[in-house]
Amino acid sequence: MSEADPQFRADVLAGLAGPRRAIPARWFYDERGSELFDDITRLPEYYPTRVETALLEDCRVDIAARVGAGCAVVEFGAGSATKTPLLLEAVTPSAYVPIDISGDYLREAAATLQSNFPSVPVFPVEADFTNGFDLPPEIDEMRRLGFFPGSTIGNFIPRSGVDMLRHMRAVLGEGAFLLIGFDRIKPLDILTAAYDDAAGVTAAFNLNLLERINRELDGDMPVDAFIHRAIWNDTEARIEMHLEAQRDVSFKVAGARFEMAAGETIHTENSHKYDLRSLMMLLRAGGWSPVTDYSDGDNWFTLVLAQAKPYHAAP
Repeated sequence: MSEADPQFRADVLAGLAGPRRAIPARWFYDERGSELFDDITRLPEYYPTRVETALLEDCRVDIAARVGAGCAVVEFGAGSATKTPLLLEAVTPSAYVPIDISGDYLREAAATLQSNFPSVPVFPVEADFTNGFDLPPEIDEMRRLGFFPGSTIGNFIPRSGVDMLRHMRAVLGEGAFLLIGFDRIKPLDILTAAYDDAAGVTAAFNLNLLERINRELDGDMPVDAFIHRAIWNDTEARIEMHLEAQRDVSFKVAGARFEMAAGETIHTENSHKYDLRSLMMLLRAGGWSPVTDYSDGDNWFTLVLAQAKPYHAAP
């Protein structure tokens, strides 16, 4: 068995053994998964990247005026950092800290950013940003602007989303700003197409998780026995991604044996959608005070600039 992240092993084994099989979405992002996700962002059906990028282009000057020059930009789940140059050009940062779980991909993206912004020190941090990690000591005395684009907050159920926002507040510190993206509720045909594209790239992204399990956890999951499903859950206001068994299967992972019946699924991702009131409530519950928000003309996507202001006693 190749060397595997012990938390990956623990999450997969626990997720496959549970009464409702599920594996956390953060494990999508090995190097191949990160490449496939970049491909997804360029698909015609996948509107979030296009809409958010255009929105950031429109509002970045106002963001820079509100935040001020010289802050350290800390990006959670940086990936290929495709939107980051727009922000860095506007805010004139004193440093850039990309955080990502995929080390090789992170270092490649960081090198590209450093080449494009030679005057900005870049300090990549290879870490699961949902857990504990240390920011580089070089930014200890700098003001911070957190950057969390792509509506990645939508991957968290509300309870975990609040925890994540509180974690970000603790990492960035009181007084820090956070620029965060939220995908809005919209017509069902647009939502489902974004997560089940005609070219099958999202399906490949989902199925790559099984390939990773087989490779890193000595698994023999029959990848060809599973198909990708994207389902709208109206009660929870989210798109769910599942891997559905097309036949009865038996397989092993890390020495443990599992069986699944035809039609049974492994739940791999949630993508929650928000209206303006619910996203503002989520931010406040996470310890962030909204400063201003920006939405496109169709209200398909919203960027919020928030600040970690001092806590006050009620009311």
